[in-house]
Amino acid sequence: MSRKRSRARHHAVQAVYQWQLTGHDVGEIVSQFLASQDPKTFEVEYFRELLRGVAMNLGRLDGWIAPHIDRPIEQLDLVERAILRLGAYELGFRPEVPYRVAINEAVELAKTFGAEEGHKYVNGVLDKLARELRSAEFGASRLRS
Repeated sequence: MSRKRSRARHHAVQAVYQWQLTGHDVGEIVSQFLASQDPKTFEVEYFRELLRGVAMNLGRLDGWIAPHIDRPIEQLDLVERAILRLGAYELGFRPEVPYRVAINEAVELAKTFGAEEGHKYVNGVLDKLARELRSAEFGASRLRS
């Protein structure tokens, strides 16, 4: 797993959080991040894709997440909501990213940014979503285990 890709996710969750909180234009948020972060330390294009992908596919992502959470998505903590949306985007739109990597990265983000036990919630939700969106990959990995 690429350190630069992990850093892109790290920045993307902050950017998605900011977008959820402020409703500012995604392009404006990207510009702010690029002005304040060293672009050599993370995959800038992946960061852009994650932020834009979440914003452009919000309804679809929330629709995928909704059956696996215990309350309306609007009632989730903003950090956990951002992380779940990011994880759902990777599971649904980036098939070359193994589902275990997408889930693990989301869990690590929840440990860094979320509430004390938030990573367990994120893990449970994304694990259920991976079974749905990546059923072939999920089944194949279970057979190998």
